[in-house]
Amino acid sequence: MVWTAHILSLFPEMFPGPLGHSLAGKGLEDGAWNLTVRDIRDFAIGKHRNVDDSPFGGGAGMVMRPDVLGPAIDAALAGSDNVTRVIYFSPRGRVMDQAFVRELSDGPGAVMVCGRFEGVDQRVLETRNVEEVSLGDFILSGGEIAALALLDAVVRLLPGVTGNRESLEEESFADGLLEYPHYTRPPVWEGRTVPEVLLSGHHEKIKEWRLRQSEELTKERRRDLWDRRKRNF
Repeated sequence: MVWTAHILSLFPEMFPGPLGHSLAGKGLEDGAWNLTVRDIRDFAIGKHRNVDDSPFGGGAGMVMRPDVLGPAIDAALAGSDNVTRVIYFSPRGRVMDQAFVRELSDGPGAVMVCGRFEGVDQRVLETRNVEEVSLGDFILSGGEIAALALLDAVVRLLPGVTGNRESLEEESFADGLLEYPHYTRPPVWEGRTVPEVLLSGHHEKIKEWRLRQSEELTKERRRDLWDRRKRNF
């Protein structure tokens, strides 16, 4: 079973976008994952191909119509026998983190809805069991950039995409900590030296040093992660 992303967007030409120039793009060419992109306007209403309308109750902006987005989601789900998960990118959704990314990468894939305008009709979210997911506490013009970010985060975890699997286990958030500092040649640069332990060849001491550095960085920069880690141990 190949992990598959079904993208619903008003701007399908944005995909695969920058992913096509990375390891994710090579993985896509090699069949490590699949990508299908559907234009939401293919399901538009009337001769003017409307996809949105004014919100009931008044207010600024426009809302994506349920009789457009609902059929678009249904068509995407029908195009895959295994994918049942539908994600809509919204600032009120769950904030993406590495745990969510790993969970998603372990499944068969997802339908990703890239909204525009003021939002989408709430009835679509309820009837299609849509998960709302947020890239962070800020507003984007649409969900496409968030979808690209989530795709990049997920695809790099899939077998056959990233060559060095060990690096995935040691990076930030893999064990609830930020990653330790890295150093390479030259050993002295602008008067700054590489920590001596990294030049010692003593693997156990290097491992201990890196763990201490990760812990200190996490306590200093992401107290929320540190407190969560303490609660879990």
